[in-house]
Amino acid sequence: MVDEARIRNIMASVLGVDSSSIGDDTSMDTVPNWDSMRQMNLVLALEKAFDVSFPDEDAFNATSFKLVSLVLQEQLGGT
Repeated sequence: MVDEARIRNIMASVLGVDSSSIGDDTSMDTVPNWDSMRQMNLVLALEKAFDVSFPDEDAFNATSFKLVSLVLQEQLGGT
């Protein structure tokens, strides 16, 4: 199981929002600051924090809290 609080904190830091505003419905469509540059920075921050490597397609498509959590779970071998 991935640490969702840790994901929220990293996302909040990179996206420039309060961590309490990040939930299951948080996505690139709901966060005005979430552009392609921040997406790249988010993926890099998550890779470093969790010591994983996002496959290119996942790095491009992980544009919501739910998808980020799912990709991390897959990378960490969890279910």
